[in-house]
Amino acid sequence: MAAKLKKGDKVVVLAGKDKGRQGEITAVFPKENKAVVDGVNIAIRHQRQTQASQGGRVAKAMPIDLSNLALMDKNGKATRVGFREEDGKKVRFAKTTGDVI
Repeated sequence: MAAKLKKGDKVVVLAGKDKGRQGEITAVFPKENKAVVDGVNIAIRHQRQTQASQGGRVAKAMPIDLSNLALMDKNGKATRVGFREEDGKKVRFAKTTGDVI
């Protein structure tokens, strides 16, 4: 099945502590049904000091479930994703505006 959300998509969070926040997908984990969104679901992780990097508390974006994310259309609103064929190719489109993504 084709992915409705992909790396680089602008999304808005629908549920959870970060509801309403927007960001860009930096990584997708299809088997786990999760994605990492820049600036969303931030957790503090303790990093050990090495010769290459300074140790301490590091803020890290953790994966969030795909069901809690919605794609943003050109108007900045949350939209669902549909699929259709154009010129023999399967493309994603925004359900609210009908524009190809």
